[in-house]
Amino acid sequence: MVDAGSEKAAPYLRAAAVIRDRIADGTWAPGDRLPSRTELGDQLGVGENVIRRAQELLITQGVLEGRPGAGTYVRAPFERRSLPRIPQPGSVGAVPHGPAPAGFTGTWEADSTAKVPAPPQIADRLGVEPGELCVRTVYEFLTDRLPVMLATSWEPMAVTGGTLVVLPEGGPYAGHGVTARMAQLGITVARVVERPRPVHVGRDQAQLLGIAAGAQATLIERTHYDTAGRPVETADLLVPADRWDITYDITLSPPGT
Repeated sequence: MVDAGSEKAAPYLRAAAVIRDRIADGTWAPGDRLPSRTELGDQLGVGENVIRRAQELLITQGVLEGRPGAGTYVRAPFERRSLPRIPQPGSVGAVPHGPAPAGFTGTWEADSTAKVPAPPQIADRLGVEPGELCVRTVYEFLTDRLPVMLATSWEPMAVTGGTLVVLPEGGPYAGHGVTARMAQLGITVARVVERPRPVHVGRDQAQLLGIAAGAQATLIERTHYDTAGRPVETADLLVPADRWDITYDITLSPPGT
């Protein structure tokens, strides 16, 4: 095995070793922003691509984190959080409110686009024809002002089009969540189905979350149904595996009831 600091190691490995050493000796403390790739390249006598590969390696190893539009930082220890998926009466999230998944207590930012044709897999989940127009809303869920979870929601315009609730984050019912917004249309949301599965995070998603491309995550496919069994919204929630423990708390009825 080649020592990352040896002359025989690839340039990006040597650069990564120098960055790691500077963190270890206190040059950069947890939470500090690293110099730009140009500055680091000048300091180490290598090109920006070498620095980029070194930083990507250290992000994968959990030493650094990328923040979109802000640079690369020394990663501070991340407190793992629990994301309960079945809220109990009286617990946080027991009464559906807002777009966040049950158990999330941070904030969010959202961007909605109307008249987006439904891709085939989304159309299948919504029980509509591929290409039917929907409102797509992309969410970033934030803790301490940093993205920690992502979601993309789809609602058929055949359900909400031309109403005050057509935009989930616009109008008088902005941020009230699917259940409350649909109630304004006389639609009762009767159940929610979630299907979690393991995935690897893509490059664009990783940049938003400040984690490495290819990192493990759980993708939760969530769909809201009305009393007639009609899907009125579906969403993909991307939950990074290194930040969240997804927990299921299921209340059982006593035997014989």
